[in-house]
Amino acid sequence: VQLVESGGDLVQAGGSLRLSCVVSGFSLDDYAIGWFRRTPGKEREEVSCIGTADDVTFVAGSVKGRFTISGDRSQNTVYLHMNTLKPEDSAVYYCAAIPRIGCAAGRPAAFEFAYRGQGTQVTVTS
Repeated sequence: VQLVESGGDLVQAGGSLRLSCVVSGFSLDDYAIGWFRRTPGKEREEVSCIGTADDVTFVAGSVKGRFTISGDRSQNTVYLHMNTLKPEDSAVYYCAAIPRIGCAAGRPAAFEFAYRGQGTQVTVTS
């Protein structure tokens, strides 16, 4: 089982990035996929998630209107589309497989990860 993130980069404020989470060893039908971010000295923050049938999505208030999530089942990939980036978005972003109910309830961080990736660094300069 693997989740591999990519797409992190150094960008200026106002820029855009697309992060990818490629999963293998399990099906996107089995779990919801959540995106989380971590910065030194802060707790893990939930960013977004997408449900098992792409019928449930959650976007945190801190990124709503700027970030969107989508899935490509043919590629076993979940994307996080990040627009109008701000310096406070700088973090290590990682994806994790979570129970669908966690995404449906809008509380992906409250549920234990079945699997998670190592993360990709996003740095936004002012």
